[in-house]
Amino acid sequence: MLKFLMRHAGSVVTKHDILQSVWDSNYEGDDNIVEVYIGYLRRKIDAPFGTTSIETVRGVGYSMRAEG
Repeated sequence: MLKFLMRHAGSVVTKHDILQSVWDSNYEGDDNIVEVYIGYLRRKIDAPFGTTSIETVRGVGYSMRAEG
């Protein structure tokens, strides 16, 4: 998921986009899995450094900050 978000840095991606690109196309589970893994990523790459790399765009999806 991190790789997908980094490829689309600066753009907003929907949960559906993430599910289609990161999980198996036959995945029939709950789409809440995206929120769970976003939380895991935030704890790994943001919390230790006091940053906010992954932003939630309410009602749309998620965006990774483009640096530079």
